Amino acid sequence: MQPQESRPLTIRTVLGDIPAGELGVCDAHDHLFLRSPRLPGQELDDAQAAAVELQAFRDLGGQALVQWTPRGMGRRRADLVRLARETGVHVVAATGLHQSVHYTPELVRRDGERLAELFVEDLTTAPVRAGLIKVAGGFHGLDAHARLTMTAAAHAHHRTGSPIAVHLELGTGAMEVLDLLCGELEVPPAHVVLGHLGRSPDSRAHRDAARAGAYLAFDGPSRTHHATDWRLFDCLAALTEAGFGDRLLLGGDTTTAAARAAGGEGPGAPYLLSTLRPRLARELGEELVEAVFVGNPARAFAAEWRTSA
Repeated sequence: MQPQESRPLTIRTVLGDIPAGELGVCDAHDHLFLRSPRLPGQELDDAQAAAVELQAFRDLGGQALVQWTPRGMGRRRADLVRLARETGVHVVAATGLHQSVHYTPELVRRDGERLAELFVEDLTTAPVRAGLIKVAGGFHGLDAHARLTMTAAAHAHHRTGSPIAVHLELGTGAMEVLDLLCGELEVPPAHVVLGHLGRSPDSRAHRDAARAGAYLAFDGPSRTHHATDWRLFDCLAALTEAGFGDRLLLGGDTTTAAARAAGGEGPGAPYLLSTLRPRLARELGEELVEAVFVGNPARAFAAEWRTSA
């Protein structure tokens, strides 16, 4: 059997694959479009507001945004293509499935047995291809739905090379997720991005997850998740001092219309660059800024993409 040739590391955007080194300054976890029965009346479904938000991010030097909105939650992939073309921002879309509370039982029953196939199709043959798989854990553990979706995500990863991004409920359960994905299901930890770490400021758990090799996304400087803000720099400083600056990502995680800078009450995606970036530079140095906004996301969301086998 001949050894398989390695493929170049690329990032799959809605406009096509780009070399990982071309991603640029990146908002590693956000939403331009999102809807859920858990957020009635707060839907992100205004394409013009999304365009204004993305352009404001671009005007501050933003070059890439990773939308973690999974299947069935209003991804608006055609609009993502248009916005990427109009603004020049690299946009990465997601496949995957969130917690069951965001869906009707009928949808979960209908798609449950073929999730891996659906994820692979979104990643490889859809008219607008996804560039990552989004799944979700539960509070301090994994329920049957989480195990179902993560197992499907792992199968899709092994067939495509895709990164897997994980919603950690209130920032908990990181090691349970890694035990399943990376232990039992054999996904390399460097292909796993753990989200919402700031919502549980457990420095030991953060270090354990970073030591395991996963990427850690600190996100949510929005009206919905503002309680993470005062912990952010302590968490980042602790991990940097422990030698894990190369595992850190930052994202806005704008989940409601009110959280947008455009047409809402902010801070939205622009806040990452208008406020957090200069403060991060002052407190932790330009080298970490470059890693968090450029180098780390270029590795975290890159893959040796494969077609389904």
